[in-house]
Amino acid sequence: MARKGGGSTGTPATRALAGAGIPHVLRTYPHDVRATSYGLEAAEALGVEPARVFKTLLADVDGALVVGIVPVDTQLDLKALAAAVGGKRAAMAEVARAERATGYVAGGISPIGQRQAHPTVLDASAREHDTVLVSGGRRGLDVELAPDALVALTRARLAPIARRA
Repeated sequence: MARKGGGSTGTPATRALAGAGIPHVLRTYPHDVRATSYGLEAAEALGVEPARVFKTLLADVDGALVVGIVPVDTQLDLKALAAAVGGKRAAMAEVARAERATGYVAGGISPIGQRQAHPTVLDASAREHDTVLVSGGRRGLDVELAPDALVALTRARLAPIARRA
């Protein structure tokens, strides 16, 4: 997979990918400001099955922020996320806290290039695909890369943390 884009004027995510030399493809699409599900919007606009497009969510697990990355057509199982990091209680983080901690805006939070490093868990279903897509750091920009590359760059653990709605 060839690298495309990611120059110095990119997002922190694209700069981190380029700096690490990780093969990836930038996938852009016109973001609709009326969209209520950014991940499903990306899947549809890019013509990719939703199971390959992953959303980045932040949860508070026992007082610490943890990143959960799950397919856009699923929900984050908070109990499973807490268990994956050895925690007891988990709740979704407040949007403002997630934005401050990551340096990204909601709907464009990338698991890559965050302002602060957080424990990260990628849903185990990612391994079912040759490549997955995650936010590239802004609405209308996704990054396609191998799941193992995403794990390596984010130091993620793999665990079954997604559940069907």
